[in-house]
Amino acid sequence: MSSPVYLASREGILPHMRNPLAVIGITVAVLVLTTVLYRAYQPPHGEAASFGGVSLRIEYALTQAERERGLSGREDIPENFGMLFIFPVSDRYGFWMKNTLVPLDIFWLDDKGQVVSIARDVAPASFPNVFYPSSPARYVLETAAGFVASHGIATGTPLLLKNFPTVSK
Repeated sequence: MSSPVYLASREGILPHMRNPLAVIGITVAVLVLTTVLYRAYQPPHGEAASFGGVSLRIEYALTQAERERGLSGREDIPENFGMLFIFPVSDRYGFWMKNTLVPLDIFWLDDKGQVVSIARDVAPASFPNVFYPSSPARYVLETAAGFVASHGIATGTPLLLKNFPTVSK
């Protein structure tokens, strides 16, 4: 008759943990689960960039749904964070503050990643006003309000990324 498996034995060691293969198997399972959970909670399409000499963590808005949602509903935007909206072609894309809870600085960038237009300190209460660039842009970057003033961003300032993503529609 075999003895039942207990959560703890009198010696204080789990009986199934005496087997080295069981210890290795459980360790591997915990590592895999930790890795999967860590990746699941990372922001989508994230990358490091430099903008006006400041390091930013960039989150991409690549799809129509991501571009429509943008930063709406977020209660806090970290100072070193930006959302980069990627469009298929250069145009005069308008932005508004629908369901946006915090003020933003909005930068329109040309196909080379240089600022062509800026909307500073755009307040949530400005909705339903729509903000447009002074010239066509391929990318739009949103940061927490005050980024322009704090870092001296101006027309011509480049956003430095390893590669600018592209989208087809």
